[in-house]
Amino acid sequence: MSQSSFLSSGGASKATTLNAHASDDFAAKLAETQALLQRAAAEFSPVTQASSLGAEDVVITHLINRLKLDIPVFVLQTGALHTETLALLERTEATSHTPIKVFTPVHESVIQFVRKEGQDAMYKSIELRKTCCNIRKMEPLARALQGQRAWVTGLRQEQSSARAEVPLQDDGEVPTKNLSKFNPLAKWTWGDVWHYIADNKVDYNPLHDQFYPSVGCAPCTRAISMGEEFRAGRWWWEDEAAKECGLHVKK
Repeated sequence: MSQSSFLSSGGASKATTLNAHASDDFAAKLAETQALLQRAAAEFSPVTQASSLGAEDVVITHLINRLKLDIPVFVLQTGALHTETLALLERTEATSHTPIKVFTPVHESVIQFVRKEGQDAMYKSIELRKTCCNIRKMEPLARALQGQRAWVTGLRQEQSSARAEVPLQDDGEVPTKNLSKFNPLAKWTWGDVWHYIADNKVDYNPLHDQFYPSVGCAPCTRAISMGEEFRAGRWWWEDEAAKECGLHVKK
């Protein structure tokens, strides 16, 4: 992905204007993605989509609705999301035909963690940040995936070096070693994602207009600057190799 295409206008235009540039083979990618989602729904039921309400995920949810697939969507409402993300969640719940399920962390676990370590514990050490992720994301994820045979994510090969070999279908990945994971946008570029959003008038997180290509919890996400990597705004104070919360990590 070209970061200059994401940042060159100095914020004057929306993310669609900046980034909607389809690959020459976009039509083939779209057909492959649709076929994969249809196969996941037909052969791996029950299957669910994990959505962070980022650009990739709103594209997948739109496709699930357009294709009328039996793939409900779940969102991890961590208790630390941006107000923009929460507003998009409400709009998605109001307009989606496929069910949108919201999972929250165990309240008492959050309270005990904050009481012991403080509201800004994630900045103190990687261990504390990952503990926060475990409470707010990993435990709710386990509940969201309980009883499922597969799940669908918005992972793309272009997002980071750690995701450069993301396949369309991944079986036996930690922490879901008994589930299949489908990554229907694995081969898409950032331009492809925004071309689809623009072409189909998909509602998206306005934080993308403020140079947040990757959106997570508010304390752990910032806008990126010219020349920075796509996920540089996630846990920016940590070493690049540590920048995952555990949802998409292999042993």
